This record gives sequence, structure tokens and C-alpha cells, in this order.
Amino acid sequence: MKKIYYLKTCNTCSRIIKELNISSDFIFQEIKSEPITVDQLEGLKTIAGSYEVLFSKRAKLYKEMDLKNQKLEERDYKHYILEHYTFLSRPVVIIEDKIFIGNSKKTIEALRAVLIEKKISKINSNPL
Repeated sequence: MKKIYYLKTCNTCSRIIKELNISSDFIFQEIKSEPITVDQLEGLKTIAGSYEVLFSKRAKLYKEMDLKNQKLEERDYKHYILEHYTFLSRPVVIIEDKIFIGNSKKTIEALRAVLIEKKISKINSNPL
């Protein structure tokens, strides 16, 4: 499966999608208009290892709700991500069993490498 969870009003998400030329064979889920479901979030957690790594501590609401001064546990991260789309770190890209969370340079470079690898293997598997 190839899927990307993103926010269309997020300039960073738009830039990354355009820069990496994310192809139409990906399923695009715009998390504001199509909120993430419990099952989807649990699936992401299975690949990522925790809800905390999926949680955005840069979200405006994180500061407004003073969550940085609270001791949050896994169930709290899950609750907040399901409660409001801004708590999901974005973009989240899934390629088969790999997950790429957020927009750090390191994450985007790792994603770019996998996309290039997939394109090369696709070309090599289609003999002329």
C-alpha cells in the first residue's frame, strides 16, 4: 500500500508532495476533510511503534492547551490525534511496511531514497 496523510492547507505538505513528485498510485487522504479513523490510527501505530511518534508537538493547540506541561501517555496521544487533525504530525507517508512521519530533512531524504529505489525496481521489472 502507498498512502499519504496530509493537510491541503499546509504549505510544507504541498511542497513535499510536489518536490518528491508523489505519484497518483498513492492514496491521498486529506485529514481535515477526511479525518483519520481509529482503525487507521491503530494501523499507523503498529508500523510506527507508538502514538507519540505520530503526535505533533508543534501543533498550535499543543501550546494553547498547555499540553507540554502535562505528562501525556500513549492513550492521551491517541485521544488528541483522533480529537483534532492538527495533532497528527504531517505528512505521514506509508510505502508498504515503511512509514515516514513529519517533515524533517532526515525523514524527507529517507522517503526520497525509498521512492527512487521503488522507481528503479519498477523500471528493472519491466523489460523492454
